[in-house]
Amino acid sequence: MAISKKNSRLIECDGRKFRWTISPATDYIKFIAEEAEKSGRKIEVTITSDIDRLWLEFPNISNLNLRVIKPKDVATFISQALKDGWNPEEKGSPFKYRLQGDELKREESN
Repeated sequence: MAISKKNSRLIECDGRKFRWTISPATDYIKFIAEEAEKSGRKIEVTITSDIDRLWLEFPNISNLNLRVIKPKDVATFISQALKDGWNPEEKGSPFKYRLQGDELKREESN
């Protein structure tokens, strides 16, 4: 299933256009990207973040991990996946990563 145009953003990286979005959850957010013009293989990056709890615990937020994803991060994620062999034009299961600190770690597919 393609990423919705309504709830996503475009970015150009390595001379190609990609569509990306963030999906929130309780203790993490998930970054998802695919090529903008074709629905093919995606990349997914799981990122530890308490951003979804911000409004629940406001104003006591000093102990929360409020990690947000910036366009610079998006470009880094996409470039790394391309270097690791991600081909966004092919079909298949997503390339999965986990962000640990500032380091992107590839998760092996089962």
